[in-house]
Amino acid sequence: MGQRIYLDRKWKFNEVFTEDMIRIPMKDSQTVSLPHTVKETPLSYFDESTYQMVSCYQKIIVAPPQWEKQAIKLTFEGVGHLADVYINGQHVCHHECGYTAFSCDVSKVLKYGDENLITVKVDSNETLDQPPFGYVIDYMTYGGIYRDVYFEVMEKVHFKDVFLQPALLERISTNKRSPKQIKMMKVQGILKSECLLTKNIFKLSEKEQIFVRQYLDDTLLLSQPIGNIEEVEEGYLINITSAPTTVKLWDVESPHLYQVKTQIVYEDRVLDEHVGTVGFRNSEFKKTGYFLNGRRVKLRGLNRHQSFPYVGYAMPESMQRLDARILKEELAVNSVRTSHYPQSQYFIDECDRLGILVFTEIPGWQHIGGDKWKDIAVDTVKEMILQYRNHPSIILWGVRINESIDDDDFYKRTNEMAHICDPTRPTGGVRAHAKSSLLEDVYTYNDFVHSGDNKGCSKKADITSDEDKPYLVSEYNGHMYPTKSFDDEEHRQEHAIRHANVLDAIAGEIDIAGSFGWCMFDYNTHKDFGAGDRICYHGVMDMFRNPKLAAAVYSAFSETENVLEVTSSFDIGEHPACNRGRSYIITNADSVKMYKNDQLIKEYFPEDSEYKNLKHGPILINDYVGDAVEKDGSFTKRQAKLIKKALNEVAVKGYKITPSLAWLAFRLVVIHRISPSKAVPIYNKFIGDWGGESREYRFEAIKNDQVVKTITKEAATSPRIEAKASHTLLTELHTYDVSHVRIKLVDQNDNQLYYFNQPISFEVEGPLEIIGPKVVSAAGGCTGVYIKSKGKDGDGQLIISSEGLEPVKISMSVECLN
Repeated sequence: MGQRIYLDRKWKFNEVFTEDMIRIPMKDSQTVSLPHTVKETPLSYFDESTYQMVSCYQKIIVAPPQWEKQAIKLTFEGVGHLADVYINGQHVCHHECGYTAFSCDVSKVLKYGDENLITVKVDSNETLDQPPFGYVIDYMTYGGIYRDVYFEVMEKVHFKDVFLQPALLERISTNKRSPKQIKMMKVQGILKSECLLTKNIFKLSEKEQIFVRQYLDDTLLLSQPIGNIEEVEEGYLINITSAPTTVKLWDVESPHLYQVKTQIVYEDRVLDEHVGTVGFRNSEFKKTGYFLNGRRVKLRGLNRHQSFPYVGYAMPESMQRLDARILKEELAVNSVRTSHYPQSQYFIDECDRLGILVFTEIPGWQHIGGDKWKDIAVDTVKEMILQYRNHPSIILWGVRINESIDDDDFYKRTNEMAHICDPTRPTGGVRAHAKSSLLEDVYTYNDFVHSGDNKGCSKKADITSDEDKPYLVSEYNGHMYPTKSFDDEEHRQEHAIRHANVLDAIAGEIDIAGSFGWCMFDYNTHKDFGAGDRICYHGVMDMFRNPKLAAAVYSAFSETENVLEVTSSFDIGEHPACNRGRSYIITNADSVKMYKNDQLIKEYFPEDSEYKNLKHGPILINDYVGDAVEKDGSFTKRQAKLIKKALNEVAVKGYKITPSLAWLAFRLVVIHRISPSKAVPIYNKFIGDWGGESREYRFEAIKNDQVVKTITKEAATSPRIEAKASHTLLTELHTYDVSHVRIKLVDQNDNQLYYFNQPISFEVEGPLEIIGPKVVSAAGGCTGVYIKSKGKDGDGQLIISSEGLEPVKISMSVECLN
């Protein structure tokens, strides 16, 4: 039976490739492990040409003698961006896509029982004539062997591919069922499998001694002789179908997965085994929306790039899975778009496990090249679908170059290829113009109509060229309002509110299947984009995955975590003319009580939100007074009521004379005899707080009559470092592991200190190393660091320091299991 042998460790690397490296081991090189980037970069202000080069990777391996009777395949999961593979000086593979895997049959070129030189020539120049290159691109493309590499050692007779197609035998309606009921549902399903086998299967199949056997978890689904095989170009194809069986549904709230083992058995010996996971679900895009297992689900997602600070694309399994967990557990989305290329199998696998719906697409950004370029794009459609089609989380194939112009001949080819490779899923194609030629099954559109004070989204009928086909918003916001973690409070709040505006508008449109906000986190980009520092600040998180205020708008959808965020620090000097303006509570609680100096001001409820299409939209804070004026005793009950209205209007709208404020002032002065000279003292006493006792605002989130979360806002007096590690046991399987540490500077009440920007230093002890610089400056009161294992077991620690603050020490351990 086949085995997989990873080759991620101890490669030789050189930034320069010469022809003699094809045959001769390099002398001048560095030793690296995969994933690897050809050039580590600064966080910002670096030239994208720094990673554009033709480089070389080499590895010497000994092929055991027993392999000689086997079939040997060498697979690269991702090499950016053009790769030529040589073994012992012989060219064995050429690949022209940096985002899909490729394999080389090396059975005939290996020297068995001897050393073999593997040489990989890697071209990461952005002048390549292949997608996504040819014009400007709004993301860095990096370079290197940045995903896993492995041998697959198999019997001569083996599976070349297995396409698992689970299906439900009954139409189900879950519209009125709770997530708990859906989780418990069992339905009848069948498993269809399309198995591609090597050509030498034919002679064995004639003897009726070779069987295909399949298990669903530990349950035998079928065992039958291999017959009725169809000869195709790549080998022989057989189709098998299991008997009906009772299964649990795969759903966003209950992503039940089954392991499927498909075996070739000859004379009671398993020659090969394909192991995959499936989820039984019914996924449908209709003209009235998206339906999962018979119930309408509004897709609420974000776009994700696969990049990280310093190392670009080169991060191991744990970091790929972490991004999926952040999307589900922290941002509470139910879907993600892998902009603008296929991403790590680990990331998609984690989406399978967590119940995140995935829209994945071919590489590209606006530009369409010539005939060779288009041929590569069509091949990439095939590679993408064949490599990812067994993932139940994937619900839509993107077969159009992001935001490209219409090209019917080209897109007829991409759509046809997609439907040949996977007839079970629809296609989409992201465009940025209305009434585009529609060859795909779903009209996917980047809707940037919202600019802050207008409608949140366009009507479907105004954009699509076919109202009978489904419609999906693939991007919104983004470049319309770039926001840095260190922008002023009003800017950060506006960013959050714009996301709420679009989500609310789309939630109110029944015929829009859903939307993907641009984007999950900030990312490095080319000189033509971003803020001039090579960073695009479009994320609801920063590059280190620290949340901005906008992240809370998404988090408030959570059914499992208690969310409470207040968009203001209540420092009036942060605002022009000391006008605090509008501030919001973002929460998923049953209610929020607001106190000032321990006096209850007001209790806010979800129905107080102006966002009527969202279950938990932002709630405007519209009362800063409560009954303080009435309790003061200096005013009559009627005077107190009018003064409270006037004070709250000034607090929210500022010192401008509105018709309503003028009417209040008239009534107070003329009817109730309040002298205008008292206006400022009254404001300072009840709102302004100048020169008085230190004010303290406290917010308590209430769920089921219990306080589940509290936020206190008062003058910052005791800054400290808060650090959160993704995991502290770094486990090495076939390569190094990385722990992600998010860092915030907070006050005595755990409020982020957005304008703390003094240096933060990192030091490690034990079998650990720091990725990137050892001293950084906080930006927006936060930063981060990645800690990498070094291939040795042991204990260590990370020490985070900043002058004048108490250092934070995080204990870490490394365990090597290989």
